Amino acid sequence: MSGPRVDADTAPSPSPLVGEDRGGEAGHCVTAVPHGMPPIPDPSPAEPGYSDGSAHEQSERSRQQPTSVGGGENSLSQGGFVGSSPKPLLAVENVSLSFGGIKALTDVSFDIARSEIGAIIGPNGAGKTSMLNVINGFYHPQEGRITFKGRTRTVMRPYEAASGGIARTFQNVALFRGMSVLDNIMTGRVLQMSRGFFWQIVRFGPALAEEIAHRRKVEDIIDFLEIPHIRKTPVGRLPYGLQKRVELARALAMEPDLLLLDEPMAGMNLEEKQDMSRYILDINREFGTTIALIEHDMGVVMDLSDRVVVLDYGCKIADGTPEEIKRDARVIEAYLGVAR
Repeated sequence: MSGPRVDADTAPSPSPLVGEDRGGEAGHCVTAVPHGMPPIPDPSPAEPGYSDGSAHEQSERSRQQPTSVGGGENSLSQGGFVGSSPKPLLAVENVSLSFGGIKALTDVSFDIARSEIGAIIGPNGAGKTSMLNVINGFYHPQEGRITFKGRTRTVMRPYEAASGGIARTFQNVALFRGMSVLDNIMTGRVLQMSRGFFWQIVRFGPALAEEIAHRRKVEDIIDFLEIPHIRKTPVGRLPYGLQKRVELARALAMEPDLLLLDEPMAGMNLEEKQDMSRYILDINREFGTTIALIEHDMGVVMDLSDRVVVLDYGCKIADGTPEEIKRDARVIEAYLGVAR
């Protein structure tokens, strides 16, 4: 398949092209399965960029637990993508997104169950970040709908997504570089604060008590992510790996129901990837947080994910368990190519 790819970070705002002709090759999803393809090999722990097994071992232990935080609907054994859960936390139905004449997403559908780690993978330009931007309201699709916590909508603003329980991190670190780690994480508590503007100015009485309570929450997150030694350090002075951890802390401070992670390990070395993998597993296991993850490191994806959705040229070409995805011929063709 050939066609233009879209860089979600630099694409212009989508234009209202409802009813646009979708017959071009770039917008047409081909589902033909090539035959005779070998399975994707398991990533070797010795290969650069893959975890050394520590994250995998923790992932396996977490999968063996019969239930997660809260039990019932939040059981890790329940759920999955399409058709696997009667009441998913998030359901994406027939979403299509265009930028001018370029189709970033074409008729994409999947769902994620409560307390699940779902991965969205695909080659560069496949539409992964565009999909996250649709989920949290930054992009508005021309077709399709999204159901979150039982509420269906076609258009949502980012502030509505945040107040509804969706938090995210970004490919490129988006922090206040001149502010300390503590103050950056405190910005994630803004939606939890109830005192008005006047009380925040005087910082006295109920407003002061509220701020102290929220600072305790932030200190707990700082301890959880093992960054107390940098709590007063300006973010701009931190190495890249720690900045990514601070961004994760800020998202976690929102106490989200759904956490969107856009390449949380991009640019990290092996040790930093192992640490981040452990934190993601701990967040999912200890808080029951549902996670949608975009990541290019296949070792990380296979270690962490309960289910995987694969996009290519904006089309969903596969979804299933990590083991199923590793052996899917369409996924192999998208990543490795085939001889013609």
